[in-house]
Amino acid sequence: MGASDGIGAALARVWAAEGADLILSARSADKLSDLAEELGSGATVLPCDVTDRDSLAAAASRIQEGGPLDRAVTLAALYDPGKVMQVDPDRAGQIVTVNLTGCFNFARAATPVLRQGGQLALTGSVAGYMGLPQGQIYSATKAAVANLAESLRAELAPQTDVRLISPGFVATRLTEKNEFDMPALMQPEDAAKAIVNGLNRKGFEVHFPRRLTLPLKLLRALPYAISLPLTKRLVR
Repeated sequence: MGASDGIGAALARVWAAEGADLILSARSADKLSDLAEELGSGATVLPCDVTDRDSLAAAASRIQEGGPLDRAVTLAALYDPGKVMQVDPDRAGQIVTVNLTGCFNFARAATPVLRQGGQLALTGSVAGYMGLPQGQIYSATKAAVANLAESLRAELAPQTDVRLISPGFVATRLTEKNEFDMPALMQPEDAAKAIVNGLNRKGFEVHFPRRLTLPLKLLRALPYAISLPLTKRLVR
């Protein structure tokens, strides 16, 4: 899911170059068709919406006809930067529905169509490592996605190899909304290569770039008496 642009489209290009057969999914059928035409005969378009369980069930039914998948990855997300108390409540609800409930829906639909030992990859974010200023409700949903992936990792093993993808800042239409300097900003192509390399290795979390993720992991590990005053300095 989320293959129509950004990291998802870049990821499809990397796997297509390696000769993989792909099923491209997102809500934007036109963009998916353009991408599939670019990638060639190994790419199949199957539009669906992570917030629509019926569309996911229909897609899973079609996939089952062709045999089990090696992996299923979702990158679908909504993002609006800003302070928590300034967010529109309806928009906050949409972000929760897409980012968190969407991952739950995707996991339930995708797991049955994976082969034995196949991968289920959910996308969190370094924004979910702890509540940072300007993270809005997005940061909270990504923390919840990590929690969900941890639960699934324990519950579905060894039948399913659950992974968590935690990108840093990547130049996409979502991060274009940011009005602050984004440290260690990556291009989608580089992010896609990092994801492919990470999923090909053992482990649970694929996080990058490490010059950003490792300091944030350290910040998260500190006692609140130390970490919260440090994050307070980031408030604008």
